[in-house]
Amino acid sequence: MKSSKSKRIVWVAAIVGALLVVVVSAFALNIPGMGKYQKAKVVNGVVTIPVAKVTDGAAHFYKFTDGGKDIGFFIIKGADGALHTAFDSCDVCFREKKGYFQQGDFMVCKNCGKSFATTRIGPHAVGGCNPSYLASSTDGGNIVIRLSDLQSGAKYF
Repeated sequence: MKSSKSKRIVWVAAIVGALLVVVVSAFALNIPGMGKYQKAKVVNGVVTIPVAKVTDGAAHFYKFTDGGKDIGFFIIKGADGALHTAFDSCDVCFREKKGYFQQGDFMVCKNCGKSFATTRIGPHAVGGCNPSYLASSTDGGNIVIRLSDLQSGAKYF
């Protein structure tokens, strides 16, 4: 009787351990739909992301790979109704490669804990621990980010 119960405990522990490995691997390997980042694809020198996908007030994280280097960025609709784009990095803490997470209407640096109102993310808030601005525009129903603007942020990653 005891041996059957012990075997069951071992199996449950093995299953929990395997699930933990799968979840950690998903985040580490960025398996689509499982990790923080969605894959961004450059076509004709630009990344286009449908506005409809990013208007829910949540930060949407993307990753673009250039020359073997992953460049992370996010898009968020602020309380001001505008879409804000930034690299998932800053001028100060980028060496730690931790990026940001969202807390309500703020983006919070995972390294130093400073928070930044989403409405302030943009070309006017540069330097320091602000999310590093990533230039973008809207064209019809899409957010458009030029390849050269993405590549300018490679230094942060």
